[in-house]
Amino acid sequence: MSGAAHRILIAAVTLAAAGLAPATGLAPAQASSVAAATPVPDRSVVTWAAGADRLGEAPSDRTYRLVVRTSVGGSRVRVRVSNAFGDQPLVIGSAYTGLRKNGARLVAGSNRRLRFDGATSVTLAPGEIRYSDPLPGRTAAGSDLAVSLYVRTAGGPATGHGMALQTSYATAGDHAAEERDGAYSEQIGSWFYLDAVSVDPDPVAGAVVTLGDSITDGWQSTTDKNLRWPDFLARRLHRMPDSTVQGVANAGMSGNRVLADGGGQSALARLDRDVLSLPGVRTVILFEGVNDIKSHTDVTAATLTEGYRRIIDRVHAAGKCVVGATVLPYKGWSEWDPQGDAVRAEVNEWIRTSGAVDAVADFDKVLRSPYDPQRLLPTFDGGDHLHPDDKGMEAMADSIDLGALACGGGGRVRATGNG
Repeated sequence: MSGAAHRILIAAVTLAAAGLAPATGLAPAQASSVAAATPVPDRSVVTWAAGADRLGEAPSDRTYRLVVRTSVGGSRVRVRVSNAFGDQPLVIGSAYTGLRKNGARLVAGSNRRLRFDGATSVTLAPGEIRYSDPLPGRTAAGSDLAVSLYVRTAGGPATGHGMALQTSYATAGDHAAEERDGAYSEQIGSWFYLDAVSVDPDPVAGAVVTLGDSITDGWQSTTDKNLRWPDFLARRLHRMPDSTVQGVANAGMSGNRVLADGGGQSALARLDRDVLSLPGVRTVILFEGVNDIKSHTDVTAATLTEGYRRIIDRVHAAGKCVVGATVLPYKGWSEWDPQGDAVRAEVNEWIRTSGAVDAVADFDKVLRSPYDPQRLLPTFDGGDHLHPDDKGMEAMADSIDLGALACGGGGRVRATGNG
């Protein structure tokens, strides 16, 4: 993402130009556009993100205290608020960000007001996404940020991320400025209206986005412990301060597919908004496909890998690299059958050998049982035979070649071996 002239404006024609026709049933502005009124400077890098989806009816006069974990540290924090799926204007009457102490309570003196083009409130049109102005001061890597948004006026569908696996808080009325937790009587398991946070890192660093489904979203990892595999990856990178990649943005979404909508918009339809619009991204880890395969909709290896190619081509056209991750085994899950597993095996062979991606993360090889390669190794199985547990999440992150994440720009600039 660059620079002074860039306002992160991606119109619906982006998909049309790429030859895509997302079957979303949404108006084009809602389906694929990203519009932010505030420019994001070249040095800004995403430190947290979550894929956006429709979350049901949006109430007014409500404050959300949303807890998120930073990956890369830096100065000049910005938050990105989204009305991507709204069909009515969204009025955020006040917004603050501070450091979470415990529960909904903040560290004393840390809660600071956010502004949008200098104003203390902001109105987002249907489909609109906006960045806040930068806040002075530094935020450390691995911090629990609490972003408090008072939604003065809303209606129609809310925008957010359903399966946060992180407890956040809500209350009636405007309590965004309060650092104490007394007003926040309601615990919630979703993030509302907030879809990204960025910083200016020092020294300069880039970010990786993990584009995936419920495995990347963290299902079967322990709630409130930040044990999704992208979280483990962020901690690995933080232990290597000389790495030129420090930010990790999780664009996983439960139930997501490459080719069709279902668990949110398809990966093809949401790629611009949830991945390519984020600042400072160098590399995308593409880990999708199991939901396409097990859906019993006659998806073949050829149609799925063609979907991969379309994603890879668009990521490369944006000057970024792609790490392709192999699809995990899922024998024992209710939708498993030999035909689907044969598709999975063919798809994985394509990921490993086609040369379409810049590097490979062979998650299948790392987590499969040596006694039955169609199953997860029991020590990594979260219990449903599809989703890894905490140990499996860590093993996935540990298998990634960190050097493969340091894309030099321009796409396809380097290739490395498997995970």
